[in-house]
Amino acid sequence: MRILHLEASSGWGGQEIRILKEAEGMRARGHVVFLGVMKGGGLVKEACKAGFTVFELNFHKSAWLFSFIKLVFLIKLYRIDLVNTHSSLDSWIGGIAARMTRKTIVRTRHLSSPIKAGWNSRVLYGKLADFVVTTCSDIIPVICNQSGKATSLCRFIATGVDPIQLKVDKGADEIFRAKMGIPSEAFLVGTACFMRSWKGIDDFLKAADLLRNHSNIKWVIIGGGHEEIYIKKAKEMKLNGIVYFSGHLKNPFPGLKALDSFALLSTAHEGVSQAILQAAYLRKPLIATPTGGLKEVCLDRITGLIVPPFSPREVANAVLELQKNKAFCKEAGVKGRQLVLDKFTIESTINQMEEVYLRAQKPAYSL
Repeated sequence: MRILHLEASSGWGGQEIRILKEAEGMRARGHVVFLGVMKGGGLVKEACKAGFTVFELNFHKSAWLFSFIKLVFLIKLYRIDLVNTHSSLDSWIGGIAARMTRKTIVRTRHLSSPIKAGWNSRVLYGKLADFVVTTCSDIIPVICNQSGKATSLCRFIATGVDPIQLKVDKGADEIFRAKMGIPSEAFLVGTACFMRSWKGIDDFLKAADLLRNHSNIKWVIIGGGHEEIYIKKAKEMKLNGIVYFSGHLKNPFPGLKALDSFALLSTAHEGVSQAILQAAYLRKPLIATPTGGLKEVCLDRITGLIVPPFSPREVANAVLELQKNKAFCKEAGVKGRQLVLDKFTIESTINQMEEVYLRAQKPAYSL
């Protein structure tokens, strides 16, 4: 099969990483994969480095016609069988180009936030998609209801992790704590993400503030993004020596391994986070909101504790409970790792996506 991924996003985050991992997995199975990416986008460099043929396109409305014509040309020239779109702009241009050339279209929805109602969703997810893949099961009924898409043509497929990449050298977690200045005996609560407004960092800081008198509890935020905003807030809240910021780490796994508990307090948009899967695989008891796909991994009272969004007091209570209940922490860690191995490996993702591609190409699934 000859597959063309389209991505209008110019960033480099979980969505783009999934596209690249999926492309690598499909290539390893004998499929030929191409990528059409926003000019200058973060995926361009990484995909080229991985040895893929990458077409830089301008998906902005001002260049709509030129990009459309170029896509039609590329689809015909490279004999593309299936187009997989990932964002709104590339779904419009790529979807129409694929329809014009009678190619199969798969639309991957990476966010758990609602889609626009009305004609927009009926076209994007109805007419311009033969099959829809989501990274969160909750969004499927919404998409089907608003677009008229049959539930049989939608499927939840999480972005799995690669256990091979999650190996941490012995003692690397202790080195991480020492470099950060975090006491080895402290109960360490951490989160890892590209810091955005909806990642729950405010609630993380407020929970740390509520437990500031518990000197044996420390907090760490692993990741970049808008970190200067939250470093400033932490200073204003006088959380020095309580909350630590690692910044972006090329290899965050020693940091995750160093934790006693992993928290992800997202308030919107979340699919099945890579960070929460990585922490679960590393046997960390979880604290998470039920936002999007987080509850698929943080099973309440099984692999961790669920807390409501915007609830720093509940987060603080959950931290105290985990700190006091070492037996539950160990049990939750074991069950979390097994859950990842059973359902959330990258091999599982590739298996399911390949099945979708093959199904979507059959006439019975064509619009």
